[in-house]
Amino acid sequence: MDNNAMKYYKIIGKVQQAISKVSTLDEALKVGLQVILESSAADHAVMWYSDPKDNSKLHPYYWICPLDLSSVSYAPGIGAVGQAFAKQSPVTIINFQETPEPVTEKDLEGINVSSLCCVPFSNDTRHIGCIEFIKTVETGYFSEDDADVCQLLAVMTELAINESALPPENWSDRKTILSVRNVTREYKNGDIITKVLKGVNFDVFEGEFLALLGESGCGKSTVLNIIGGMDKATSGTFSFMGKDMSNANTDELTQYRRDNIGFVFQSYNLMPNLNAKQNLELIAELVDNAMDPLEALDLVHMKEKQANYPSQMSGGQQQRISIARALVKRPRLILADEPTAALDYTTSIEVLQAFEQVVERGTTLIMVTHNEEITRMANRVIRFRDGKLYEVTVNHKPAKATDLVW
Repeated sequence: MDNNAMKYYKIIGKVQQAISKVSTLDEALKVGLQVILESSAADHAVMWYSDPKDNSKLHPYYWICPLDLSSVSYAPGIGAVGQAFAKQSPVTIINFQETPEPVTEKDLEGINVSSLCCVPFSNDTRHIGCIEFIKTVETGYFSEDDADVCQLLAVMTELAINESALPPENWSDRKTILSVRNVTREYKNGDIITKVLKGVNFDVFEGEFLALLGESGCGKSTVLNIIGGMDKATSGTFSFMGKDMSNANTDELTQYRRDNIGFVFQSYNLMPNLNAKQNLELIAELVDNAMDPLEALDLVHMKEKQANYPSQMSGGQQQRISIARALVKRPRLILADEPTAALDYTTSIEVLQAFEQVVERGTTLIMVTHNEEITRMANRVIRFRDGKLYEVTVNHKPAKATDLVW
């Protein structure tokens, strides 16, 4: 057996072993793509699928790259992705920079692409989609052998799919309410410059639960502070409802936060000398068209604690009061920074159930967390690594708070 054949068998074994440990198609495709990427010469990979109800569009299903592709789609025949799907044959571009304009991918702006390989995959009943393998200038170009490996790996995707478990239709065509573009954040201490964010791009959609995941120091809380108007980016822009907020002055940022944003922090920040209802009334007086404080308390199942002071409540109860305080403003967007980090498991689930109520009402929620299990509740998960987006995951069937275990 030659070296290439041995390499192929090892990769197949890794993918099959990874897939055998999961129970759903979502998990199979995700772990399969992760193993495939680790086993190939590619730096990034995107799995595209054709909507079963509308074959005129290819949507991103799962991807490992520093871009938010949630709102991107391709028509069959357009770009390397669309061409591979339409022709049902691989499209390999060894030198991306010399590719004619009609083949250039519209979604890869921000990645210094050197090579591209798109491979279609199907099941017994229909053409499903394709996998896009991406190599960057920093690591060189695909060889012909590398392209062959990419094609073989796409076959593994076919093995993970059967007739009864097709990828679902595109999860959302919701309105974009917030956009972050090329945002960097640097902190200077004497001659030392610390780069916390290194060019971040993503969108936030109306009514979604978006989780920002990553280890401490990866930049997720800094992003939250910037889009909450509490910190300024060193460069780049962020816009809310189409309005650029990057260079907003203090008064404009104050109005932005007051009229649109609700905050929930790890520390509850309740006024200790006010009871639960009074904590909400204090905020309600600052905004127009505020929700009735008792209605907000009822939404988080804390109405019976309206007369209690923070010192008379548990940590979980205080956090639910802080969620009600955010809701009383009727915000378009709630930002939650590690809201369960100081709580035990049982109390965390109670708080997460309150957030479920928030999302069910149509409020957009962005939550920073380091807890992988909590992200199962989100519509989308953006994973940060070393100040950049590492991957974006779409949960087509978000879990309930009571389904979570850690």
